[in-house]
Amino acid sequence: MNLQYFTNRRILVTGHTGFKGSWLTEMLLQSGASVSGCALEPPTDPGLFDILDLRERLGAHHHICDVRDLQALMDVFRKEQPEFVCHLAAQPIVRTSYEQPVYTYETNVMGTVNVLECIRLTDSVRSALMITTDKVYENLEDGRAYEEGDRLDGYDPYSNSKSCAELAVHSYKRSFLDARGIPVSTARAGNVIGGGDFARDRILPDCVRSAEKGLPILVRNPFSTRPYQHVLEPLAVYLRILQAQEEHAEYAGYYNVGPDDRDCLETGHLAELFCGFWGEGQTWRDGSGGNGPHEANFLKLSNRKIKETFGWRPVWNVEEAVRRTVEWARAEDKPACTRTQIREFLEKSCL
Repeated sequence: MNLQYFTNRRILVTGHTGFKGSWLTEMLLQSGASVSGCALEPPTDPGLFDILDLRERLGAHHHICDVRDLQALMDVFRKEQPEFVCHLAAQPIVRTSYEQPVYTYETNVMGTVNVLECIRLTDSVRSALMITTDKVYENLEDGRAYEEGDRLDGYDPYSNSKSCAELAVHSYKRSFLDARGIPVSTARAGNVIGGGDFARDRILPDCVRSAEKGLPILVRNPFSTRPYQHVLEPLAVYLRILQAQEEHAEYAGYYNVGPDDRDCLETGHLAELFCGFWGEGQTWRDGSGGNGPHEANFLKLSNRKIKETFGWRPVWNVEEAVRRTVEWARAEDKPACTRTQIREFLEKSCL
């Protein structure tokens, strides 16, 4: 993948104020793309969006807009006339989905429908990607890696809302977008880690917060297995899909974006890696046994399709991903660290 493909091209990122959205916006700005964003205010304080000064750098192309508001969203599309759309905006936290299920469905399902409707009505769009999650599958916890053709039926409101969003994409493709010649894909990404994530109920942000306070890390589900990868891994794939399907519409489809099997590991092991890289005698302890809501114990994705389709290979294994997260957390100049990590990642990428 050559980031210069996007130089001077108009790309709209929904959810650009979030963790993944901020990293993606920075990557695109580095490429010389004309980036616009549509999102709520940053979900955390501090937040990567403001650390990278993206509000000022985007200027009039930064739009505060709720994807549940179709008219406001349509106004953004009319103004920006994007050629590419990357839809990241979501309510992304499993526990929050138990606390606010209606809001979760409104954002993740109807928000996605609204973006699809804007794409349908905007002639400038040439390629679009809708981001869902590895949790869209009916998880039987049978030890195998899920493939793109497996049944979609997430358990909790977050996971299920993303399954519903996938189905909405399928319908819009068949009913409208294929006939219009607008290629649209979905990407189902595994658990992402990296510097600048300040969200609650995520393992490495919890690790950093505890370590900075000199406290042991409390790991809520130490024996749950997840497909962990650095945030730059799926973002590079997202851009490759957007590029490939604009050039050849047959690349439009449904893609898992996850690490190799050896980087699917228990959360306690991830915490152990963090402690080793952080040093200073940092420790973690088992915090399971509470009365928290249901979360899957085992989840793994097959990445065979993106390997065969794009020749993709992970750049950083999970150990390197954790090391880079610690490096970012300790960096005095976090914007410079962000740019350096993007450059070093892309230099090794085979996309």
